[in-house]
Amino acid sequence: MPFEPVHQEKLSNGVIRQIEGLILRGILKPGERLPSERELSERMSVSRPSLREALADLQERGLLTSKAGAGVYVAEVLGSAFAPALVTLFATHEEAVFDYISFRRDMEGLAAERAARLASDTDLKVIDAIFRKMEAAHQKRNPADEAHLDADFHLSIIEASHNMIMLHMMRSMYELLREGVFYNRTIMFKQRTTRDMLLEQHRKINEALQARDPVGARLAVESHLSFVETALSDQQKSERHEAFAQKRLEHEGQR
Repeated sequence: MPFEPVHQEKLSNGVIRQIEGLILRGILKPGERLPSERELSERMSVSRPSLREALADLQERGLLTSKAGAGVYVAEVLGSAFAPALVTLFATHEEAVFDYISFRRDMEGLAAERAARLASDTDLKVIDAIFRKMEAAHQKRNPADEAHLDADFHLSIIEASHNMIMLHMMRSMYELLREGVFYNRTIMFKQRTTRDMLLEQHRKINEALQARDPVGARLAVESHLSFVETALSDQQKSERHEAFAQKRLEHEGQR
């Protein structure tokens, strides 16, 4: 018969499953420090020996890492989907930028469509709260803050799509974007006209999501990323033209 005796689950296994779930759902992020042992044991209502056993298992499997005198952290390896050599290759070939945007358009369009259907009311409140911060940063005219919030806004949509594989894949790619591997987002937020247009595009994405309009949300994301693609192409052309203009000016001065 296909039945086995039922045993009460070890407390440490319950701790392991809970922390694994928080990592999978993206609630615990790579590099994030866990609360102290005392606080964790109180919050999870388990003894310290059970907690230590669970943390040791998670560390042994590479999901957590311990830093002497600093505590226990979610392993950074969870945010690294690309080998360093491939990252360098991305950074030195401009066609990778446009392949990246194309990939984002497909993936984030799907994520927005899913989020409009599957997000909880709280998920949508998170997205809206980040957009309100974007509006505030826009008034302060801080390109770095706007670029940072832009990434947070898009990641919040991916989180709200409730697809764990997509979440970790895209979070890894956003780390490269934050590091300027694909392009420098801050540059896009320096020009007033572009900043205004980007804010309005994010407003449309947010409105479609709050209205739970899957088609509208997907189209708003795709339109936004098509704009980013065109803006970056124009920027690269402008930089090339300026380089040649500088050469002409230098040559004129030597005649």
